[in-house]
Amino acid sequence: MPIFMKPFQKHHVSDFPDVYVPLAHATRNASVVADHNEKLGFSSDSPVDDKAGEASVGGEYSANTVEGLRAEIDLDIAASGHDTTYDRKSKVINKAIMDIGMGSYQWQLFVLCGFGWLADNLVLQVVALTLPSLTSEFGVNANNVRYTSCALFIGLCLGASFWGIGADLVGRRLAFNTTLFLAGVFGLAVGGGPSWVGTCGLYAAMGFGVGGNLPVDGALFLEFLPSASQNLLTLLSMWWPLGQLLGSLIAWGFLSNYTCSPDLDSCDVSAPPCCSKADNWGWRYLNITVGAIVFLMFVARFFFFHLFESPKYLLSKGRQAEAVATVHGIAYKNKRKTWLSEEVLNAIGGDPAMVDNTKLSHADIVKRTLGKFSKDRIAPLFATRRLGVMTCLIWLCWATIGMGYPLFNAFLPQYFQNTGKANTAPTPNSIVYRNYAITSIVGVPGSIIAAYTVDVRYIGRKYTIAISTLITGILLFCFTISDDPNYQLTFSSLEAFFQSTFHRSPTPHIHSDGDKNTNLEIDIMYGVLYAYTPEVFPAPNRGTGTGIASFFNRLTGLCAPIVAVHAGGVNPNAPIYASGSLILTAFIVMCCFPIETRGKQSL
Repeated sequence: MPIFMKPFQKHHVSDFPDVYVPLAHATRNASVVADHNEKLGFSSDSPVDDKAGEASVGGEYSANTVEGLRAEIDLDIAASGHDTTYDRKSKVINKAIMDIGMGSYQWQLFVLCGFGWLADNLVLQVVALTLPSLTSEFGVNANNVRYTSCALFIGLCLGASFWGIGADLVGRRLAFNTTLFLAGVFGLAVGGGPSWVGTCGLYAAMGFGVGGNLPVDGALFLEFLPSASQNLLTLLSMWWPLGQLLGSLIAWGFLSNYTCSPDLDSCDVSAPPCCSKADNWGWRYLNITVGAIVFLMFVARFFFFHLFESPKYLLSKGRQAEAVATVHGIAYKNKRKTWLSEEVLNAIGGDPAMVDNTKLSHADIVKRTLGKFSKDRIAPLFATRRLGVMTCLIWLCWATIGMGYPLFNAFLPQYFQNTGKANTAPTPNSIVYRNYAITSIVGVPGSIIAAYTVDVRYIGRKYTIAISTLITGILLFCFTISDDPNYQLTFSSLEAFFQSTFHRSPTPHIHSDGDKNTNLEIDIMYGVLYAYTPEVFPAPNRGTGTGIASFFNRLTGLCAPIVAVHAGGVNPNAPIYASGSLILTAFIVMCCFPIETRGKQSL
């Protein structure tokens, strides 16, 4: 099995016989041809002469001629604002992939990228679930142990930043495989955590690996997708709740049976009877199991699927022949034909032997990434009073929910256990983790309902978000009324159901400038809110507006464990009160949104 032995194999067009067909004889995608004719002002009612396979619509500038393709690329370049050899050839490759269409290669990649989504939420759940066990074994204060989540979030933030840019520098293929490898290895290592500080360090390292999944996987998947199938980026979100469900079910099995009683103190700070490592292996079993699952995902990616390097990355490095070979490889896997050749690329973008600057330097790549957040990119978001108000409200909404959501959900097992409450007996582990699993299950249908209500007349995106946010905020306060486990389960389940209508999953968006790009959040994404956000921004600045919103979300999410530690020291319910207040603040902000995007075309 040669692919098994050569995961980083380079390719030549000769590796994929019988896939090339000249552009003049190629069968172009109907939607691509229609778009071409519309851009160039040709009538769709014009006759078509199938002789030699060439459409006569537009004559010399038809969709099956290099001249017609060049004219269309010129229009795309004028709209994007970037006119380099790389940009021109990159857009030609986009068109070639569109003509190949969706096939088995993209569907296999969909599953493997879904592993990254699943692993991201799985790790978040594992850390939340192990906090009570870390307190019992290492003798860490129930409030201070929440810094464990902070360690993970730091790793996630660093991982997203490093791998997001690193994938542009070292290649998508290396980053795609390395992120899950690191997450799996350090996930296994967490199971042997020697101390609380050591465990926090291992969680941060694990987060550094898994944090790169969303930006790398999303960018990679997007670059292999034909534009007509880009809705599959949203479908990737189905893997996110599966991560939470899987984590909660595994934890229910291990933590209910192999964990110290919550009323025992650590043997490090107390005499027997106390909680020792030998009696508290549940959280270690959980981490070892999750680490093994993530590592097996890496094995599936690395050994049992041959990933082609991104053709756009290859172009940026001046490896044009390999980029063409990759597109031929996709066509071969999908049992299709392609018209792409180096001759077509050179005709549109120039011959590398005669044109300077055919590749992007590392400095150029970083400059392009940071350029999305320059003053010139931000200013148009405030071009009108209405748009400026909308921009500020959206950013505020992301910031408040970014902190409000983890203040409750990241520490839910502790709340179930009634940690820190005087004169209240700790809830048994079997009930704590059973309730957590039930809460995870109940939250899944909310996403499905949200997908329907966002397009219902008189409700739309705006009121779907607002109504679910209002109910969620009220339920958070109701959760604190009683310490009874059944009462808490009822309100946590309702809260999970309603919050899932706007707290769904990491969902990428399309930076609609005629090319394909992604802005990916490494923490908690919001299904309806993330669908709504890019729709209200003008297309040329959509990536900038959503990227800044994501930054505020990351920043406040990183601060949530710190708030929980200090507020929880004053009142065990204080973090929940803060969460409810922030969610209700978000509701007020949403009611002030001046734009409803249901049934309207994006700006």
